[in-house]
Amino acid sequence: MDKVDKPDKAWKEVLTPRQYKVTRKGGTERAFTGDYWDHKGDGTYNCVCCGLPLFDSEAKY
Repeated sequence: MDKVDKPDKAWKEVLTPRQYKVTRKGGTERAFTGDYWDHKGDGTYNCVCCGLPLFDSEAKY
């Protein structure tokens, strides 16, 4: 896949403020506060920016 290259303005239009901070500005979330910290659902976790699969729930610690 080719690199997804968008200006900051375009990213801000498609990402939530939290997603933008974490994915585009190197921000982090405090431990045990994110939407998925205790998520037990089955499936594949995908990148919010490019849509590529990151890992399967079976591989989640």
